[in-house]
Amino acid sequence: MEKYGVNELRRMFLDFFESKGHLKMKSFSLVPHNDNSLLLINSGMAPLKPYFTGQEIPPRRRVTTCQKCIRTGDIENVGKTARHGTFFEMLGNFSFGDYFKKEAIHWTWEFLTQVVGLDADRLYPSVYEKDDEAFRIWNQEIGIAPERIFRFGKADNFWEHGSGPCGPCSEVYYDRGEKYGCGKPGCTVGCDCDRYMEVWNNVFTQFDNDGNGNYTELVQKNIDTGMGLERLAAVVQDVDSIFDVDTVRALRDEVCRIGKVTYKEDEKTDVSIRLITDHIRSATFMISDGIMPTNEGRGYVLRRIIRRAARHGRMLGIEGTFLAALSATVIEGSKDGYPELEEKKDFIFNVLTQEENKFNKTIDQGLSILAEMENALQSAGQKVLAGEDAFRLYDTYGFPIDLTKEILEEKGYTIDEEGFAAAMKEQKEKARSARATTNYMGADATVYESLDPAITSAFVGYDVLETEGEILALTTEEEVADALTDGQAGTIITDVTTFYATMGGQVGDKGVITSADGEFVVEETAKLVGGKIGHIGRVTKGMFRVGDTVTTRVDAENRMSTCKNHSATHLLQKALRTVLGTHVEQAGSYNDPERLRFDFSHFSAMTDEELAAVERIVNEKIAENIPVVTEVMTVEDAKKTGAMALFGEKYGEKVRVVEMGEFSKEFCGGTHVKNTGVINAFKIISESGVAAGVRRIEALTGAGVAGYYAELEEKLNAAAKIVKSTPAQLTERLTHLMAELKALQSENESLKSKAAQNALGDVMNKVTEVKGVKLLATSVDGVDMNGLRDLGDKLKGQLGEGVVVIMSNCDGKVSMIAMATEEAMSKGAHAGNLIKGIAALVGGGGGGRPNMAQAGGKNPAGIDAALAEAEKVLESQIQ
Repeated sequence: MEKYGVNELRRMFLDFFESKGHLKMKSFSLVPHNDNSLLLINSGMAPLKPYFTGQEIPPRRRVTTCQKCIRTGDIENVGKTARHGTFFEMLGNFSFGDYFKKEAIHWTWEFLTQVVGLDADRLYPSVYEKDDEAFRIWNQEIGIAPERIFRFGKADNFWEHGSGPCGPCSEVYYDRGEKYGCGKPGCTVGCDCDRYMEVWNNVFTQFDNDGNGNYTELVQKNIDTGMGLERLAAVVQDVDSIFDVDTVRALRDEVCRIGKVTYKEDEKTDVSIRLITDHIRSATFMISDGIMPTNEGRGYVLRRIIRRAARHGRMLGIEGTFLAALSATVIEGSKDGYPELEEKKDFIFNVLTQEENKFNKTIDQGLSILAEMENALQSAGQKVLAGEDAFRLYDTYGFPIDLTKEILEEKGYTIDEEGFAAAMKEQKEKARSARATTNYMGADATVYESLDPAITSAFVGYDVLETEGEILALTTEEEVADALTDGQAGTIITDVTTFYATMGGQVGDKGVITSADGEFVVEETAKLVGGKIGHIGRVTKGMFRVGDTVTTRVDAENRMSTCKNHSATHLLQKALRTVLGTHVEQAGSYNDPERLRFDFSHFSAMTDEELAAVERIVNEKIAENIPVVTEVMTVEDAKKTGAMALFGEKYGEKVRVVEMGEFSKEFCGGTHVKNTGVINAFKIISESGVAAGVRRIEALTGAGVAGYYAELEEKLNAAAKIVKSTPAQLTERLTHLMAELKALQSENESLKSKAAQNALGDVMNKVTEVKGVKLLATSVDGVDMNGLRDLGDKLKGQLGEGVVVIMSNCDGKVSMIAMATEEAMSKGAHAGNLIKGIAALVGGGGGGRPNMAQAGGKNPAGIDAALAEAEKVLESQIQ
């Protein structure tokens, strides 16, 4: 058998399946696209999920790829064994509702035996224990003896992930010979030793699992094949592990050369050699896909990988930076399948060296501090490092927690990870509260101040909405970056842009920035210090790097809506000065696509007539279709034209003047319509005060006005429907209803008064005399406070002179009222103090004037006691 190299095997596989009608697609990025379930692409199938689920239509129903993959689940074991690695390439052939088991199994056998030339007698297939169809194909069609076909259970040979599509698998194992075996009797396929290596896995997606273990046949059956390229190479080249295949061995040898060590002489040294070899492969490919070292997400995975490799380089005695040199070997070995590595090599080297330099500045001091912490633990007889100490290493010395954990584990210590998480949370909250207010995570005071002051942006978007520019700088939400990649939020700064940045009361543009293979959705445009314009948003496809040529494309509809509102603001200011007087000065404004807001100096609320006059003037000027002309001139020349400047504003030597005929002339750097007629319509929706001597008008234009009236019409129709009328007859209908309501309310009050009187009955026999003052203290059920007042007036009239106290239990709550006549008051009676003296007995409180007072309470059971107390309180008042 010929010992093909990695690059040859990749080409052979893709060419073979291309000959079987498959579309050969290049590897997808390691950054998942529109898939939040993954941090990094970890299988050949992962980026093809939309085709399997039917979300997207595949370019062809047969596809073949060699997909770069990263898995970090076993990262702690990388280096410790020759089996584990974070980076690998996955060969795959896929069918989306086209061929199924028969073709997949036949082509598996054909490729392995006829194309690669593996010995058929050393190949052993496995099938799911219930998959008789696959067993039959291997046995009867391929010709494998039954005893050489292994049936395994669900754990080994059935692929499923929760609910959804799933199915049985058929794997192919290769017998590498006794020298790789464990030597135990009965060693065969499925043994944990390295003799029988799985080289191919066919997944037959034929069922749908409802999540409760019920399986139904899928209408569209799929094939998902996976074969590790490095594993296949290890078999073909008859070498111990993936670290011994040609391209990886070349890299391993370069690690040994730089570190001046020899592989397989010392186990501890071998761990570092294997770890660096694996990690530099991962780092190189991740950076080529635009992933940058950060403290979160996939950026954190990269930072962790780079810093682990850098530390193990130190352990080998390597001085200075070395990862970029190793990356060159990775690129040389892999550019045959991934030409983008060669194209991006300078970028890759730069990122690696920068990150290595950052770590090198603090690693020695950090290791020294960690050693002190270890000594303190040993002295105290403890085994767990405090979370606060681990966080200090992370925050001050750049040690990812995993690195600290790894170093400590080598010496038998662990970390309080919950304490670390708490310290991290506390630091983030402190940072958040310390930030100044701003648009972008408070970043005006953090990330942007790290940018080169020499970088500036030119705005060219007054007359065009699309232009080409060069990326001068990039930032994530936390730091200056060399690249942004799919799904990442950040800021792009270009040399020229058509995007207007938020300033002068006008909200910045939205839109997209595109490159040859990338798309960035701009959610906000900000004016940054030093004449920079920041496009803030998120990468939705591909990646962006500093130096890339990009197209800035403003959302035309969004811009036009903002322009209408801004131009209308100019007309509004002049209309206000016309109606209210020349004392009106702009005190602030806000213009976005939905509305406009204008603050102005004026000392009283505007009348309805004034508002109507202002609105009418603005709409008249819109109807006149006045051309909107902008000119750039000196401040002095601008003032000579009569243009209004913003009060208190400082202007440069040159200013833009926006003219709307002879009606309005203002200093303004914003964007405007070409003609007032474009505004279409203007409607004031509110006028209010915002400060002493400052009023605010909010208004709508164009489609906003149409939407306002549509909503108003909808409410009008709804109101008419409620009163069984039409909008045209609504006023008349409401007038009739209000008259009816008034009559009914009057009748209701009369009836309630009669009912209260009837409920009370004749109570004059309850009148007592307290020191020469008549007192009537009584209760009645179900009468509210209004009813009590009516009853009180009537009883006071019947009493002539004296004091009346009435209490009522109304729906479990107590209402009470006390009234005193002039003569009673002259003798010392005080209704307010009387109520105050008895209210506590019904769980309430209250008071009032000497002649009348009322109160409420929560305890109706105390009414009798309160009425009895009234006599005592009154007695104490009478002199």
